[in-house]
Amino acid sequence: MSATGADLSGLRESVDSYLRRRRRIRAFQTNETYAALALAVATLLALVWANVGHSYHDFWDTPASVSLGHVSVELTLHGWVDEGLMAVFFFMVGLDVRRDLTLGELRLPGRALLPVAAAVGGLVVPVVVFLAVAGGTEGSHAWGTVISTDTAFAIGMLALVGPRRAPRLRLLLMAFAVIDDIGALLVIAVFYTRSLNLVALGLAALGLVAVWLLARWGVWRVPPYLVLGVAIWYALYRSGVHATLAGVLIALLMPVYSLRRSDVDGAVEVASLFRQAPAPASAMVLRETLAYSIPLNQRLSTVLPPYVNYAVVPLFALANAGVELSGGAVAAAASSRVTWAVVAGLVLGKLVGVSLGAGIVLRLVPSSRLPGLDMPRVMALGALSGMGFTISLLVAGLALEGEAVRDQARVGVLCASLLALVLATVIFRVGERLWPLPAREGEELPRGVDMGSEILFGSPEAPNVLVNYADVTYEDRWRLVEALWAIEPLVASGRLALVMRHRVTGPDSLMAALALEAAYAQHRWSSFHDSLAAMRGEVTEKRIARAAQEEGLDVEALWRRVSSAVDEPKVLRETLEVDGLTEEEGAPVLYLNGQRLHGVFNRWTLTEAVRKGEGTS
Repeated sequence: MSATGADLSGLRESVDSYLRRRRRIRAFQTNETYAALALAVATLLALVWANVGHSYHDFWDTPASVSLGHVSVELTLHGWVDEGLMAVFFFMVGLDVRRDLTLGELRLPGRALLPVAAAVGGLVVPVVVFLAVAGGTEGSHAWGTVISTDTAFAIGMLALVGPRRAPRLRLLLMAFAVIDDIGALLVIAVFYTRSLNLVALGLAALGLVAVWLLARWGVWRVPPYLVLGVAIWYALYRSGVHATLAGVLIALLMPVYSLRRSDVDGAVEVASLFRQAPAPASAMVLRETLAYSIPLNQRLSTVLPPYVNYAVVPLFALANAGVELSGGAVAAAASSRVTWAVVAGLVLGKLVGVSLGAGIVLRLVPSSRLPGLDMPRVMALGALSGMGFTISLLVAGLALEGEAVRDQARVGVLCASLLALVLATVIFRVGERLWPLPAREGEELPRGVDMGSEILFGSPEAPNVLVNYADVTYEDRWRLVEALWAIEPLVASGRLALVMRHRVTGPDSLMAALALEAAYAQHRWSSFHDSLAAMRGEVTEKRIARAAQEEGLDVEALWRRVSSAVDEPKVLRETLEVDGLTEEEGAPVLYLNGQRLHGVFNRWTLTEAVRKGEGTS
C-alpha cells in the first residue's frame, strides 16, 4: 500500500472510531429508559430531601429576581423551574407535535384515528372519574391533574416492561401522548389562568406573528427565534397566562418540512469545494450549509432531548415531588378525597378511557387492526398512560391554593404513577401469556432468505446477510443506494450477502418493482436499479423505458414481463411483510442476520453493524 493509501486508511479508521464513540454517547443521551430512570432518581431525592429537616421548602422558596431597567421578573427558584425551565420542556413537546402534524402519523386522517380516539377517551373519562370522587370538595377544581400522560416516564417504562416485538405500540403511545399534551396545554390556558393583562397578551401575540413571519421568510438560524422567544415568554408572564405556554406556541410555528434534495446537494458541493481548498472561511460556509440543509425543527429536536431529559425534567421533579411523608401527612392524604380522586382518575380513568376509545376504532375500522395493536396491548398502554407525573404535578400546583391539599394531590400523583406502572406490567405479562405476539413482529426478519428466489448480491455462503426492503420510488432511496454500494468490499470479500426485497406504496412503485424484477431476469439489475434510484422519486413509465434502453436491456422483453404480472405475487408478499413498520411511507426497512437495524444508515453504521454481528456469532 502506498503512503497516501496508508494515510487514507488510517484517517478512515480514525473517523470511524470517532463516529462510534459519538454514536455511543448519543445513544446514552437519547435513551428513553435512562431518561425515565433519571426522573425516578430525582423524584426519590426530592422525597428524601423534603423529609429530612426543613431546607427543602426553604431552598425552593428562595427569591431569585432578574431585572434590566424597568423590565423585571420576580420568581422563586421553584417558580423559575416551573415557568422558566418547563417552557423548554413544552417547547420540545411542541416541536414533536408540529412535526407529527406535518410529517408524521397525525397528518393522515386514517392513521390518526386510533391515537385520536385513545387520547379523547384518555382525556374525558379520567375527568369524569375524578369529579365523581372529588366533586363538591375544595380540590374539585384540580380535575386537570388527571388528563395528561408523562411522555418521558411512559415511553421509558414501556421500554422496560413492554413487549420487545411490538414497535407499533411505541408509535401509538407517542401519538396519543402528543394529543394528551395538546389537551393539557389548552386546559392550562383556559381553566388555570387567574387574571389577564390584555396589553401584555397582545404583545405576546405580536411576537408570535413575528415568529410566523420569520418561518415564512425562511429564516433558519436560531438567534432571531431565541430573542423573540424570550420576549414572548416575558409578555406571557406579565399577561397572567402560565408562561410555559410560550414554549409550545413558538414550537408550533417553527419551520418543519422534509429534507430537500437541493439543500443536501448544495452541502455536498460545498464539502467538495472545501476538500479542494481547505480554509477557515470555507469551513465556516460548510458548517452553515450543513446546518441549513436540516430543517430547524429537526435540528432542535436532535439538540434538546439530552438537556431536557437529564436536566430540565429531573429538576422539575426535584422541585415538585418533595412531599412530606410524616405519619400525619400520610394519614391526611389517605383520608383525602382529592388523593383518591387523582389515583382513581389516573389509574382507572386512563385505563378505561384509552381502552374504550381505541376499542371502538379497532372494532369499527378494520384497517386499524395492525399486528401488535390488539386489545390486551392497548389496555396495557392505557394503564401505562396513568403515569401523569410532570404536567399532573404542574396542574396540581396551579389549581390548588393550600399547601396541604397540594401535597395530598401530589401524593395521589406519585401513588398513581407507581400503581399505573404495576398495572401495566401485569396486563402486559398476562397478555403475553394468554395472547402472545407473533415471534416475527417487527424486530425479526418476517421470512427466511431463499437464496434460489431472492435478488441476491454476493456469495450465498456469506456469514452475514443484509436484507433490504425498500421502494425505489421513495425520494431518499438514492442515499441508501450510495450507502449499500459503499459497503461493496464486504460483499466482494465474501463476508456479506445483500438481498433486495420490495416495499410497494402505490401504482408507480409497483410498476418500478416489476421492472426491477424483469431487469434481474436479464442479469442487468444493478445498473438499472441505480438509474431508477438516481431519479430520486420521480419515476415514470417513460423514464423507466429510457433507463432500460440506456443500460442495454431488452426493453420489449422487460415490458412483456411487467405486463404479465408474473412477479406481482412476490412483490406484494414482500410489501405486506413489513407493512406499517415505519412512520414514513416508503422508508427502507433493513435486517442484518435476521434482526432489524435501526437508526441512520450509511457506510459507517452498516459496516459497524456487520462487525458487531461477526463479533457475536
